[in-house]
Amino acid sequence: MSRFGKYVIIALIAAGILAVVFVTRLWKSQEPSSDGKLYPAPQLVLKDYDGRDVALSDFRGRPIVVNAWAAWCPFCVKELPDFAALQEEFRDKIAVVAVDRAESLEVAKKFSDEAGVTGRIILLLDPSDSFYRSIGGFSMPETIFVDAGGMVVDHKRGPMDLDEMRVRTKKAFNL
Repeated sequence: MSRFGKYVIIALIAAGILAVVFVTRLWKSQEPSSDGKLYPAPQLVLKDYDGRDVALSDFRGRPIVVNAWAAWCPFCVKELPDFAALQEEFRDKIAVVAVDRAESLEVAKKFSDEAGVTGRIILLLDPSDSFYRSIGGFSMPETIFVDAGGMVVDHKRGPMDLDEMRVRTKKAFNL
């Protein structure tokens, strides 16, 4: 092997080690602190399907489950109806909020209508994808569980089924 080839291999190994360190630190930054809190929930104002402003802080005093979804996400097809079932099961104990990632009202509404969730959960539009970025999103879908005080107490990366949603909701909100 040439001298140049050895340097390339060493550089690739070093890059791999740095990537592992970076991902590990990013992952650890999302772990709960000793008191179980991750971070304050994003203070964003988004629009509902009727064009009304809805601030996540409007839910202060009530636990909320906030899901980032998109019509192009295959996991969201199953997950959104499960979130609607979760809302119906826990009724007024929680609010389920689903934030569409940077799609038009037409695309989002068509998808939520076909999924049978329009009117069953709170659906918001986020044309700039600010919610997803604010929670450090890097998978799809992503869900945060926000306690009545506005603190994120759980952050799930990737899809969930209804059973996992129930378990996480009960644990996050002591229900």
